[in-house]
Amino acid sequence: MKAITITQESEPIQLADISKPEISGDECLVKLSAAALNRRDQWIREGMYPGIQFGTVLGSDGCGVVEEGPVEWKGKEVIINPNVAWGDNPEVQSDKYSVLGMPTNGTLAEYIKVPTHRLHKKPVHLTNNEAAALPLAGLTAFRATINKGAVNAQKRVLVTGAGGGVSQFAIAFAVASGAEVYVTSGNEDKIERVKEMGVKGGFNYRDEKWYKAAVALGGFDSIIDSAGGNQLNNYLKIIKPSGRIVMYGSTTGHPEKLDVFRLFWSQAQIMGSTMGSDDEFTEMLEWITKYQIRPTVDKVFDLDNYLLAFDRFKEPDSFGKIVVKFG
Repeated sequence: MKAITITQESEPIQLADISKPEISGDECLVKLSAAALNRRDQWIREGMYPGIQFGTVLGSDGCGVVEEGPVEWKGKEVIINPNVAWGDNPEVQSDKYSVLGMPTNGTLAEYIKVPTHRLHKKPVHLTNNEAAALPLAGLTAFRATINKGAVNAQKRVLVTGAGGGVSQFAIAFAVASGAEVYVTSGNEDKIERVKEMGVKGGFNYRDEKWYKAAVALGGFDSIIDSAGGNQLNNYLKIIKPSGRIVMYGSTTGHPEKLDVFRLFWSQAQIMGSTMGSDDEFTEMLEWITKYQIRPTVDKVFDLDNYLLAFDRFKEPDSFGKIVVKFG
């Protein structure tokens, strides 16, 4: 079968012919219909991810049809929970935790074997490409927005980086909750596009004084952020007293300094968040179905054009999830 693997070649990701997995015990063999890329995959390609294991099939997100396994699953359209060994504590992942796509072979292949308990029925209102875009980013956004951020209809929330895959889901969940939603972006077109999702307004972070307009609004109960860096001190200027700043990434690195005075005087909470527990994955799917949420798919590529799919991350107009389809 064809699979995208990480190698030590000059181009680290290669489309290779590898053996089709053989299942045993309580496992299923899933024939993938589509898989989605995450920044994680690109960072592995660039050698910027810890613990790279060469020869691993990349990819954490995917949907397909069960070809082999227990009779109750055979022929079912499914999506795959990419968590591996989250553990028993719903508050934090175990020390054995990992994600599909390294070290465990992932979804960027024609077939994958997974334990049956990783499978969920594909939401019927989603296309294969939309369903493939859901698992990792959807779960990350759900935990950060609804569970960590405590976003609901009484809250005003700011979601940063409006064009990213996780932020798109964070926007969708926040809008579904009834919250008043604003965004940041360095691209005015992206701010206008998310207004179609129910976003009330946005701020261009390329303007160094963007936070003043946010202060004029009265601030935010929750801020859902993946950027980190020096913007953190701006968030402390616009967070309401006892508000929550939830950080699920740090694409701009560490802040040069932290305004600790504003932090303790505001009684604000700065909270870290990762992908999410298995129970949260189930809860996330319930929201997706209840509110008929559809992932934003940026572009879809054939498997043979996998390098173009990865390179799409470098293009400034990308908006939503990048999907690779099979067959």
